[in-house]
Amino acid sequence: MTESTPLDLIDALVPLPTGDAAHTLRHQRDKVVAATQGSYDAVFDPALPGLGLAERLQAAHTVADLSGGAALAAHYAKRLATLPAPAASPQLDAVLEFARTLAVRPVEGDRESLLRLPQAGLSPADVVTLAQLIALVAYQVRVVAGLQALAAQGLGDAAPVAADASPFVHPAHLPPPGEALRINGYTSETLGWKAWLPVLDVAQATPRQKEILQASHPKAATSDYYLTLIQQPEILEQRSTVFNAIMYAPGGLSRAERELASAVVSRVNGCVYCAAVHAQRFEQLAKRNDVIAQVFAEPQGAGTNARERAIVQAAIDLTRAPAAFGAGADSLAGLRAAGLGELEILDLVHAIAIFAWANRLMLNLGEPVRG
Repeated sequence: MTESTPLDLIDALVPLPTGDAAHTLRHQRDKVVAATQGSYDAVFDPALPGLGLAERLQAAHTVADLSGGAALAAHYAKRLATLPAPAASPQLDAVLEFARTLAVRPVEGDRESLLRLPQAGLSPADVVTLAQLIALVAYQVRVVAGLQALAAQGLGDAAPVAADASPFVHPAHLPPPGEALRINGYTSETLGWKAWLPVLDVAQATPRQKEILQASHPKAATSDYYLTLIQQPEILEQRSTVFNAIMYAPGGLSRAERELASAVVSRVNGCVYCAAVHAQRFEQLAKRNDVIAQVFAEPQGAGTNARERAIVQAAIDLTRAPAAFGAGADSLAGLRAAGLGELEILDLVHAIAIFAWANRLMLNLGEPVRG
């Protein structure tokens, strides 16, 4: 972090002054706050070997600008202006083209797009840095937009909404929970994932890399995904902390609803792998799959009750148009009308934003495999 970088970038950009109600709310999730800043510091560490800082900042500015993150784009432009401009080169062209594709059309970042990067001279570790950078900025854009909506529209817990007291009846046309849904190319079955880059041989991992793998996920040491990302261990460590703090924090939005939001974002972004994982987790927690079938069929309008419909709509809106969400006078109205409290809304914003990050890694570094 440079001397001119604020202590907490997100607080500065929203902005969230210390003592402000939205600042206090955000810092209830202090692990997310700290690891979000830690991810930024790791990705834009001037001492990070490989891809130059100016190239990294130019890619970040491209993603923020195309995503509608005006405050973030201005921040990255300001940092970039303090450095010598990166020289024009086929490598820089490839970096910026990849950034442009993933900013708004991550599903188009296919194997061919990825492999243009090593062909232009990037090492596998450089490619991991770039992928994490693009995904981080997509996440930052949506966190800032969600917090701007909270700050602008005022805080105050919504009135509780009575739950539907009618017993759940499983729709006859759907397979029972535990059996795979398959709709429009999406599924709740267990999928594998294969990397398009060389992965780390665990036998060659340093003690530090092994430590980070163990902390990231119980199966990280046998996962192509983690064995790709561990090539930049400090970035992975911070990213894993953000993810786990968002998805598993106690209180606030229910675990099942976080999984529902994750599945919706993944469906909107076209990430078959993430949609499968988080549809399955929702089903395990909620003991039903009706809303997942609706999301797979058509996310717009999905939801079996007002609360689910509000969560699904927020996930669609913040994923597709974060700038409009942050500036919208009624972006949170549906959530509040459905009875979501402020901490639940913050957790929802985080869950949506972290899958802007997760989808861009899963879609753009490898592919799902069946069987």
